Order: sequence, then C-alpha cells, then structure tokens
Amino acid sequence: MHDATKTADLSLRLLGRPLDELDDDERRVLDAIAERRLTSRDAADLVDKEASFGARLSDRVAAVGGSWGFIILFTVVLLGWMLLNSEVLSRWGLAFDPYPFIFLNLMLSTLAAVQAPIIMMSQNRASAKDRIAAGLDYEINLRAELEIMRLHHKLDELMGEVKGLKASPSP
Repeated sequence: MHDATKTADLSLRLLGRPLDELDDDERRVLDAIAERRLTSRDAADLVDKEASFGARLSDRVAAVGGSWGFIILFTVVLLGWMLLNSEVLSRWGLAFDPYPFIFLNLMLSTLAAVQAPIIMMSQNRASAKDRIAAGLDYEINLRAELEIMRLHHKLDELMGEVKGLKASPSP
C-alpha cells in the first residue's frame, strides 16, 4: 500500500477523521507508524540546533549567575571591597571608594541591569524548550495510544479467526 494511502487509512481507522483534518503532530505520528520509524526526539537537541550564540551565552550567564559558587564568590568580593575601602586603604588615604561605597553601588546596579534581562532571555529559552518537550511528549503518548489500538484491532481479528475455526465443522 502506498505511504499516503496507508496514512490516510490509519487516520480513518484509528482517529476516525480524514487525513486533511489532522494537525501536524497527529499527521507526523501517523506517518511514523505507517513507515515503521521511531517518533521520539530529544527536545534539548532540537532547541540547541537552532540556538543562536546569544541564546547559548544567556544560558551560560544564567547558569553561572544562579549558582552557589557565584553567590559565595560575589559575597567574598563585596566584603573584601568594603573591608579594603573602609579599613585597610583608608589608613593611608588610598581608599578609592570610601563609605558609603558609591562606586560599588554603581557597579552593583550596572550588574543587575545587565544580568536580569540576560537571565530572562535564558528563562524564555527554557520555556520554549519546555513547550517543545510537551509537544514531543504528546506525540509519544499519541503514538503509544494508537499502537495499542492497532494491537487491539489485530487481536480482535485473530480472536474472530479462532472463533471461526472452532465453529467450522471438521472433516
């Protein structure tokens, strides 16, 4: 049977709708069943193939900026900055950012202004990856359901044949 004809037949038999009424996911699953090929795909691989340099960079920035290592290191740097500018360097009149640490506040504000949108870009990318994963999960679930229906249909046909053999008189 031709692939398009086979897919159209599967569409009517399993979903009860003609092929032209199916959405892309349903059609892709039926094509995979008709061609006896795998349906599963990795959402991360699909998203990463199309990721731009900026998208990958935002993921790295979010991974570093959202880690305990960054928080601990940043806390040490901040405490060091304040200690250096309040006690150590002020003894010799060399404190470049004395209390109330205006330059430090400017640096923190700048970091927050740059880091926040970058992390939001990474979160948007993660949301897109989740949507793709949900779509792929739907395809797998649909495939499993349709395959189970096909197996039930084959079992029903076999049971009918067995009943027919039992009912026929033996010679």
